[in-house]
Amino acid sequence: MTEFTVKLSTEAAATRNKLGVEAKESLTNRRKNKKNKASKAEGLYKQVAKTLSYLTNPRHPGLHTHEYDSLQHPYEKDGKVFEAYVQNRTPGAYRVFWCYGPNTGEITVIAITPHP
Repeated sequence: MTEFTVKLSTEAAATRNKLGVEAKESLTNRRKNKKNKASKAEGLYKQVAKTLSYLTNPRHPGLHTHEYDSLQHPYEKDGKVFEAYVQNRTPGAYRVFWCYGPNTGEITVIAITPHP
């Protein structure tokens, strides 16, 4: 089985970083208030990080990957874009949209967004 290198588009990196900042702020507040339960922001960031780590094997069953027709492939006119689940059975569940390329053995994450 081939392992892929995962690259993030500018938009996807910005979203991941924003989620990370929110999670860090939440963790700081939680520790300050001496609460144990993790916040939604912390959980979402952890789920996104886990999904991105699974993308090295895009056929991982936990991703529930399938083709997505509403986005255009950034490198090839007829290339396919795929959707992978970050969350399931959640209102506004997050998804990761990705494609193969630009080089062999690479996957580019196009967007990390709530389900459209």
